[in-house]
Amino acid sequence: MTMPTPTPSTIALGVPDSGIVDIMNYGRRRGNVMPLWAGEGDLTTPAFIREAASKSLVDGETFYTWQRGLPELRQALADYTNRLTGQALDAERFCVTGSGMQAIQIALQLVLDPGDNIIIPSPAWPNIVAASGVRQANVIDSAMPFVDGRFVLDMQAIEDAARDPKTRAIFINSPSNPTGWVADLETLQAVHALAEQHNLWIIADEIYSRFVFGDAALPGTDPKRAPSFKDVAPLSPRIIYVNTMSKNWAMTGWRVGWIEAPVELAQRVENFIQYSTSGVAAFMQRAAIAALNEGDWFIGEQVARATANRDLLVETFAPLNRLQVSAPDGAFYLFFKVVGETDTRSLARRLVDEVGVGLAPGTAFGPGGEQFLRMCFARDPEHIADVANRIARWMSINP
Repeated sequence: MTMPTPTPSTIALGVPDSGIVDIMNYGRRRGNVMPLWAGEGDLTTPAFIREAASKSLVDGETFYTWQRGLPELRQALADYTNRLTGQALDAERFCVTGSGMQAIQIALQLVLDPGDNIIIPSPAWPNIVAASGVRQANVIDSAMPFVDGRFVLDMQAIEDAARDPKTRAIFINSPSNPTGWVADLETLQAVHALAEQHNLWIIADEIYSRFVFGDAALPGTDPKRAPSFKDVAPLSPRIIYVNTMSKNWAMTGWRVGWIEAPVELAQRVENFIQYSTSGVAAFMQRAAIAALNEGDWFIGEQVARATANRDLLVETFAPLNRLQVSAPDGAFYLFFKVVGETDTRSLARRLVDEVGVGLAPGTAFGPGGEQFLRMCFARDPEHIADVANRIARWMSINP
């Protein structure tokens, strides 16, 4: 007698495939493709960071460690935030997580019960939408209108969604992946006021805050950074910040992030860490300390390179009738519209096959992204110039 095979949970069956990973897998199987589909650059982690990790291993730091993170790292996070904002924060506000993604998952666990609503402006990084679904929350995709070549936040749509009594939180990613949108102080103030009015949590994803260009940077800041909720609502009890070591210091493979929340939530955060990963390896945390304390110069070099690549891409693509492109204000992605295209997933595969370039299809980023492609330009300028020319030639002969 054949026994029935157990089936995965309803939650597991409902987790969507990633449209970004789909094109990555497709391109990797083909080989010889310029991989601009994921959110990482081509620079390896700087030597001084790697050496800090190596020293920790040599010193024998191979045991369980503080669930909330090494005290030295939590203080380094507070000091780093102080350098950026001028605000002296209690290190108890910071907890170390096993990636920015885990920080997001914990933030969702802190504020949402199954059946609650979360507002997420769209197009959006698909992981936050999927993670909300895993939490069994209802995602309200607040589509960002594309006006004169730029995305803008639809505050009326957000307010309409906030009126629903099931709505508990809003997720704001600024600078934005994938759109490059950067919220100004007036917008951040409006979002916080709306959250106060409707008693909502704000999850603030400021991962790309150092990658900000031109007038989008907050005036008078050194080092330059994007406007932050910290500028309009310091120590607000309703804001949870999520961040990562991945982008600023070329540490994508290290999987170290952090969450900053009111001190009253620290024990809850620690509990979630305990029952998921039981903490981040000490040698990885030593590397993070070195990055935070000594790595501002490296961020500066990355931003300078990204700025040049951004300008080159816009200059190359702007004359093409088939493309609508504008310079992003932040992050390191060009999210450009392909006029008349309704299936950018198929288009992305064609670009892999016919151009040897891997871009993420806009369909992966939710409502409003269907006609777009996302290119990560945190790369060698010579590679970006070559890719831009290849795509421009292909577009010119494939109207």
